[in-house]
Amino acid sequence: MPTVKNIMSFYTNINKLVLDLLAQNDMKKEAEIKDVRKQQLEFIRLLDEYEVNIFTIANIGKQIHHPFKNVQGIADRLTKKGLLTRIENGKYCRHNFRDEWVIGNYLVKDGVIAYWSALNRHGLTEQFPNTIFVQTAKEKLDKNVFGVDYKFIRVAKRKLIGYEMYGVGNNQFRMTDVEKTIADCFDLPEYSGGYAELIRAFKTAKPDAKKMIKYCKAINNIAVTKRIAFLGELLKKENFDMFLKYAKEAINERYILFDPIGLATGEYVKEWKIRLNVSSEEILEIANKQY
Repeated sequence: MPTVKNIMSFYTNINKLVLDLLAQNDMKKEAEIKDVRKQQLEFIRLLDEYEVNIFTIANIGKQIHHPFKNVQGIADRLTKKGLLTRIENGKYCRHNFRDEWVIGNYLVKDGVIAYWSALNRHGLTEQFPNTIFVQTAKEKLDKNVFGVDYKFIRVAKRKLIGYEMYGVGNNQFRMTDVEKTIADCFDLPEYSGGYAELIRAFKTAKPDAKKMIKYCKAINNIAVTKRIAFLGELLKKENFDMFLKYAKEAINERYILFDPIGLATGEYVKEWKIRLNVSSEEILEIANKQY
């Protein structure tokens, strides 16, 4: 028979063992917390070192040249602390980063700033759009991020050419060049800020004829070629003969309206197979109008 003393000793030993296990567990948790904090501090340090303001979970390891085992967890904890901001699933930025051009590129993998937004950025219009227009070959719902509206215009993959990198360092973004911007706006004028705005932008621009030919071929919309050629001739664009020659060989016999959303009225221009529902005089007046 166990004595009372033996029983008391047994329970004392059990209690001590439990306390030791709890102490070890607390020490382990404390060490884990310290490790997590250390990883977070290291992550922020590397963002600073490599001047990274925006990133995806998939690519951040390459940007900061350091892999983290649980980068998603680190990003989520830093977001809760207000050091990062979640843009959408898997995409984060520094809490005060608000460059809408760069963000527009990150919202869709192949995104390119285009149309009215690019017209403005290139200095071809003083009208500032309230929406950032992003061209993409992917399906993407329009989105509002930090109070800025982003509209995604899906196009055939063959049209996703003619862009360059703009911006500085890690804050670079893809945007259509001047010639592609003009061609895109004639292709989808509803995203250009209005036809009058597009006419003025074309007058201001100094497009390269070779690039215009390349982009018109990619867009594969003969109406675009006709309208650009007619305007180029009317406005006496310099160094544009090569494009006019290409256009004359490319046009078909079908007449189109100069303003695609205007009434079917006006004189016919046989050379370019265009019906001028906006007269040449009106076009010149629009082109020469000062803001």
